[in-house]
Amino acid sequence: MRLDRRKETGDLVIARPRLALALLIAAAAPGAALAQPSGGQSPEMQQAVRLDLAGRTAEARAIFQRLADSAADPAARAAADRAIAMSYAFDGDCGNAARFEEMVIGYWRTREAAEPQNAFYQEGEIADEAARVCIDAGDLAASERWYRRGYALGTKEPAPQTHPRSLWEYRLAHALGRLAARRGDSAEARRQVAAARRILDGDSAMAAGQERFFPYLVGYVALYTGEPATAETQLRRAVDLRGNQRDPFLRCLLGMTLERLGRKAEADSAYREAYDLATAHNPPAAFVRPFVRRKLGLPASP
Repeated sequence: MRLDRRKETGDLVIARPRLALALLIAAAAPGAALAQPSGGQSPEMQQAVRLDLAGRTAEARAIFQRLADSAADPAARAAADRAIAMSYAFDGDCGNAARFEEMVIGYWRTREAAEPQNAFYQEGEIADEAARVCIDAGDLAASERWYRRGYALGTKEPAPQTHPRSLWEYRLAHALGRLAARRGDSAEARRQVAAARRILDGDSAMAAGQERFFPYLVGYVALYTGEPATAETQLRRAVDLRGNQRDPFLRCLLGMTLERLGRKAEADSAYREAYDLATAHNPPAAFVRPFVRRKLGLPASP
C-alpha cells in the first residue's frame, strides 16, 4: 500500500477504504485534518457527512453503522468505524469517539506484519486523532493519555522509517503545550512551546512540513493563558500561512481571541468564516460547526 503524503488540511477520502485509511492527515496534534471530499464517496456516505455537518448526528451514525455492518472487508469496516468516531466528535463525545478510534487501531494492528511502517504510523495518527477530539471536548486527561499513546505507537515504526522520530516528538510537545495552557499552567505551556521550537530547529526536513503549525501553538497558548493581544498576532500569522488559509479551527480561535478583546463584530465575522469553511468530516469541523452554531444562534440545517 502506497501512501499519499499530502500535507494540506483535508485529504482523506473514504470511498476506497484501503486508500482512505492510508492517506495522511496533516498532524493530528498540531492541526489534524481528516477531510473527506464528496467527489469519491458513496451517496450514503455523502448523506451521512451532510447530516453530521447539519447537527443531525444520530441520523448520520445510523447510516455509518449500516455501512460498517455491510462492509465488504476489514478495511472497509475500519473506514466506516472511523467515520462513526468522527460523528461522535461532532457531539463533543470524547469517550465514544475514542471507542471507535480504538477499533480502527485494531484494524491497523492486523496490518503490522504486511506493512509495518504504514501500520504503526497509522496507529499513531488514529490515537492522535482521538486525542484531538478529546481536548476539543474538554476532557484533558483523556486527551493527554491518547496523545502519549500516539507518540508511543508512532515511534514503534521500524526501519527504514518513513516518518522521523522528531515528528512525533514535535507533535507531543505541541499537544502538551496546548494541554498545559488549557489547565492554566503558563510555565509548563511555555516550556513545551520552547521544546517544540527546539525540535523544529533540530530537523529542517521535518520542519518544512510542520513549521506552519508553530504560530498556532503560540497563539493557542496565549489565548488560554490570558494574553489575547499576543494570541491575535500569532493566530493572524497562522491563518495567513500557506496551507492554513482554509483551516476553520484557526479562524475560530481567532474569533475567540477577538471576542476576549471586546471586538464582537470582528469576532462574529471570524466565527462565520470558520463555520463556512468547516465542510469536512474531521476534528476541526467537528468542533467548529456546533461551537459556532451555539455562539451565533444558528439553526441546525434541515
